[in-house]
Amino acid sequence: MTRLRVLNCIRASGNASRTDIAAALRLSPATVTFVTSGLMVGGLIEEVTATDTPDAAKRGRPRVALRLRKGEFHIGGIKIARGSMSILVLDFDGKEVKRLEVPLTQPQMEPEALVLTIRDALTAAYEQIGCGLERLSGISIGLAGQIDAETRFVHWSSSLTQRNVDLGKHLDKHLPCAAFLDNDANLVAKAEQLFGEAKGLKNFLVVTVEHGVGLGIVLGGRLYRGERGCGAEFGHTKVALNGAACQCGQQGCLEAYVGSSGLLRRAAEDISPDAFPTVRALVQGAVDGNAEASKILDEAGQMFGLGLSNLINLFDPERIIIAGMEHRIAHLHSTAVMNGVRNNVVKVDAPLPDISINHWDDLMWARGAAAMGIEHVSALKVKELSE
Repeated sequence: MTRLRVLNCIRASGNASRTDIAAALRLSPATVTFVTSGLMVGGLIEEVTATDTPDAAKRGRPRVALRLRKGEFHIGGIKIARGSMSILVLDFDGKEVKRLEVPLTQPQMEPEALVLTIRDALTAAYEQIGCGLERLSGISIGLAGQIDAETRFVHWSSSLTQRNVDLGKHLDKHLPCAAFLDNDANLVAKAEQLFGEAKGLKNFLVVTVEHGVGLGIVLGGRLYRGERGCGAEFGHTKVALNGAACQCGQQGCLEAYVGSSGLLRRAAEDISPDAFPTVRALVQGAVDGNAEASKILDEAGQMFGLGLSNLINLFDPERIIIAGMEHRIAHLHSTAVMNGVRNNVVKVDAPLPDISINHWDDLMWARGAAAMGIEHVSALKVKELSE
């Protein structure tokens, strides 16, 4: 644990002297010297010499600092979306090595077929990099659905044709390195925590809106997933008795009214099957004066605002971040929606939590996966030093 704390301290600061580390973590200088020596032997960190510091000559003899070893331990972050797969490869220091967008011909696949598709995409990425998959130290995959991250068991996902899948078994069989799996909204929350709008916050929520609606919960600086990995299913909270059918198989879920799948289903049923094939077209239809399109988006905003007020009443977070592509979320943070949130929150003599917008694209989801992968690989490498 001390090795991991020291490693994370160096990562957070970019580079730090042994004295700085000892002060920040309240460790003795001898402990820091012992721990950092082991991390250097393991190839995780390196010393920054005087020539590495641009203003070294001005300060006289500088203190030797430590930084993460650059170029080592590639980590892949993968986001599985409805029609594409986004891949981002980072080195251990967080520097981008390769990015790749791969179209998916099927929105749902058999578990093994999905993993083989991931492997083929990684192979293609490394052919472009010019080296083999053996450079990969870990892969972190973000998938929509109810996922037990610890066991890599998928209770349900809109990307899989089956329920209750031990996806970890397929990952271990077909991928060349350690593979980690998590709900994609959790990965967005981790990215926001490490280098986004939630940096420095201890208690915040991230609501993601795309094909479905997800939620990442960070309490006390740690992700909350639930006992079975089935917590934080904001999209499947119920907003209507015997309401619209949801892709999860139940009725009345928030996702059935707010997610892209729900919006397009409503458009097909209430207007015509071919009127608005995409959410962007539906939004443009409302802008152009189509009354039915406006009604669908207005109802989505009302449902979403009600859901946000419930989140505030339950968690009282420092901040709620709404993440998604601009055309998918613009109607969800209008003045009318925010007024609805205020009206439905329990009244106290304190301001509402800050509600901010972050227009994420699929690459940013992959960056969240890679960020989580770096944490997992760090823990694995540190554990190897202790064996």
